[in-house]
Amino acid sequence: MAAAVKDTVNSLLEKLNLTSRDGGVPPKEPSDEELKELREKYAKADQEHVFAFYDELSTTEKGGLYERLSIIDPEYINQITRSALNPPRSSDEEGKANLEPLPESATASILDSKQEEIESWYSLGLDLVVKGQVAVVLMAGGQGTRLGSSAPKGCFDIQLPSHKSLFQIQAERIWKVQKLAEEKSGKKNIVVPWYVMTSGPTRGPTEQFFQEHDFFGLGKDDVVIFEQGVLPCISNEGKILLETKSKVAVAPDGNGGIYQALLTSNVRTDMRKRGIQHIHAYCVDNCLVKVADPVFLGFAASKDVDIATKVVRKRGAKESVGLILLKNGKPDVVEYSEIDSDTAEAKDPRQPDILKFRAANIVNHYYSFRFLETIEEWVHKLPHHVARKKIPYVDVDNGQTVKPEKPNGIKLEQFVFDVFPLLELNKFACMEVKREDEFSPLKNAKGTGEDDQDTSKKDILDQGKRWVQSSGGLVVSENGPDTAGVEISPLVSYGGEGLAFLKGTTIKAPAVVEKED
Repeated sequence: MAAAVKDTVNSLLEKLNLTSRDGGVPPKEPSDEELKELREKYAKADQEHVFAFYDELSTTEKGGLYERLSIIDPEYINQITRSALNPPRSSDEEGKANLEPLPESATASILDSKQEEIESWYSLGLDLVVKGQVAVVLMAGGQGTRLGSSAPKGCFDIQLPSHKSLFQIQAERIWKVQKLAEEKSGKKNIVVPWYVMTSGPTRGPTEQFFQEHDFFGLGKDDVVIFEQGVLPCISNEGKILLETKSKVAVAPDGNGGIYQALLTSNVRTDMRKRGIQHIHAYCVDNCLVKVADPVFLGFAASKDVDIATKVVRKRGAKESVGLILLKNGKPDVVEYSEIDSDTAEAKDPRQPDILKFRAANIVNHYYSFRFLETIEEWVHKLPHHVARKKIPYVDVDNGQTVKPEKPNGIKLEQFVFDVFPLLELNKFACMEVKREDEFSPLKNAKGTGEDDQDTSKKDILDQGKRWVQSSGGLVVSENGPDTAGVEISPLVSYGGEGLAFLKGTTIKAPAVVEKED
């Protein structure tokens, strides 16, 4: 029975084009019979053009193309392409969708909660770390292209006084959580494993970066780097595109590919062996992210939910962010473009000075391991979305490489939050946190003035300054308010705690506090 289930799962994953065949061995040219069978499979799906240049390829190229085409189910690709281009009519297209904020029973806010309640969640969350039940999954497939870098975004230096990369900042926060758990329990060698999901272009550079920096003080065996899946790029005419004569054009399958990748990479198996029960997942570009946050973990565990999510309060009705809410009675994320102005501007009847719909999605989630154990039951239900792009390709009629000036095709991707509506409401929860403490995304080029390296740097330095002042220290600067911040190393403080040694001290900013002295 177990073998049958495994075969079924592997078949599904192959259809999703997520299995890896990279073994370091040069691909072998197929036999005539094997080639004939594969050609017929693609011809049946009206995708036989992918073999247009096969006869002129080298032996190694033939083997490589055959290998890649063998793990793609062309009829399945046709099917998900049709579904993505012609999605079923939703209730909000047939009539206005019923949108409501999440009920109070499913929510909490750091802004409004009592201190003793927050401390209770923190204590529970740290206990879970002590028990070795907590893991972290980082979604780090993006490159720093918009930032002017071809390196993985996690390698980026936002020009803090310490010049730490995003990866280092986040690794040190994990290290500090481990130390806080050790201090609470008296135990040694407590581990929070870190699973880093990369994409094809970022995996190698990410592995090299971690190795060069000795895994930032974490155990080598406790940092697991794995790769999300890919899907073929499709022309506007529904044809699989070739990047070269011997290579299919592919693209990462979106952050929603995390679920399949947990299976194909054996990450879930590793979690099971370690006894993991609670998982924190987040995106690499948030420089303020509280990695393995005990408060968040304790909150989610206390409610016994399968998914919880952090949100920040929407700045205003016109801020272009997705919102976490109830859509037709189910937890969901609704994009800014899907909400009319009356809904966006509606006020909370209980608190008329704030928006009714204000829970801005920041892609910061909790999962119970028991839920991840059910991935096979629902992964095939997640929709694929269309991203229209300019995709370089080889013209199968003349063999020339074409670099289009306007979108000529689509990339198929899944969203991590598409799983939310599959949950019953009593298994979903949402925690509102302070934006200035927990959310500062790095998305744009320097000088943009919004969500760029300057704003990320400033937000970290401003946070450090607040921590110093709250601890009784004084921060001064001779160069104006823009440079009046302090970088507090995560090795010293995770969330502002442990800074009593700064009481009565004066710090000349900009500065970095890297250790107690």
